[in-house]
Amino acid sequence: MNVLETRITDYFRHLVMILLLSLSLNAGWAQSSAGGKIRRIDGSTIEAAQLDQQVQKMMEAAKVTGLCITVFNNNQPVFAKNYGYAVAATRQPMTPSTALYGLSLSKAVFAYLVMQLVDGKKIALDKPLVDYLPRPLLSYTFPGRLTSYKDLEGDERYKKITARMCLDHTTGFPNFRWFEPDKKLRIKFEPGSRVSYSGEGLYLLQVVIQEITGKSLEALAKQYVFEPCGMSSSSYVYQPAYEKGYAVGHDTRNDSTFFPRRKVANAAGTLTTTMDDFNRFYTMLINGKRLSKNAFREMTHTQIRIRSVKQFGPLSWKDSTLNDNIQLGYGLGYVVLQSPYGRAYFKEGHDEGWGHYCIAYPDKKIAVVILTNSDNGESIFKDLLSESIGDVYTPWYWEDYIPWHQR
Repeated sequence: MNVLETRITDYFRHLVMILLLSLSLNAGWAQSSAGGKIRRIDGSTIEAAQLDQQVQKMMEAAKVTGLCITVFNNNQPVFAKNYGYAVAATRQPMTPSTALYGLSLSKAVFAYLVMQLVDGKKIALDKPLVDYLPRPLLSYTFPGRLTSYKDLEGDERYKKITARMCLDHTTGFPNFRWFEPDKKLRIKFEPGSRVSYSGEGLYLLQVVIQEITGKSLEALAKQYVFEPCGMSSSSYVYQPAYEKGYAVGHDTRNDSTFFPRRKVANAAGTLTTTMDDFNRFYTMLINGKRLSKNAFREMTHTQIRIRSVKQFGPLSWKDSTLNDNIQLGYGLGYVVLQSPYGRAYFKEGHDEGWGHYCIAYPDKKIAVVILTNSDNGESIFKDLLSESIGDVYTPWYWEDYIPWHQR
């Protein structure tokens, strides 16, 4: 078979894969409309109509503006429904095609992209990132921002940072430099020694990957994620088409906050997507599509244990045994926990007016995706996870998902 024939064959394989994925999503929609039982991780079931009623009750009680939820059984969507408003002020309804701010789900998509590059031998997880750069890191700036890596001058530890450290949040960087009193980037602990959530680590990995490939993040995302997954409405930069129907975030009073119009792609948080699109991505992810078995295993298994009391704030620097019962740890782009029903891996996203969460139990082939445009949304996550898939293992206190009735 010559090169042209191989490319044509690969092209049609992608088309068939996207068609089958679309059919499975449509089947999920049909089942959610027609009713049926949803299987939970403990073997119990819940009727789709009952879950539908419970979601509505929770949203009303907690005053959640809008929400999208998809439940997966056998790694395929079996219940997918949107609720409430994309824009409360105009009573614009939430729909499967409403453009949503992806928040840190951007990192989940980026990790999936990076692991494909690892499979393709374009980057190694444990090679120092500076070794890939044609000039010193200190001479680089993050694209589109007046932020440079010159702040790291005098601290040679930056030369130890690897792709693995960026993906499991052990670089030693703060979340973002602008949260620091002097707005400067620094290494706060020995790289690789502990977990501390860092968007800056993803920025650095993005800079290196763009240098290696000679392509922008947006171009790479299209090549490795958006087009293969059939995500026609997703982007790391603002698209004019989003004006046709987008959601805005809402504060606790149900007042609008914002919908971002980012012109510069960043791996840590500029993804815009839709319920339909993210379901397509997540279906590919949980089925391990486009990844080698080893890459999928590395991504969804613990690289380093998490000991902190909380993920963010002062308690993120205080260690405890609170989550030892679930052996909480970081994989590559995803947090990992252990349960009586096997391991689970999850990713969240949070910003003013927004909150998202997705978790998968691979041994049970059960997962759920929750997307909200409300500051009150996270207050129903604990109960919603339990009701929908029987997940009582998500570390809700560590995530600060304090239930609305306990606030």
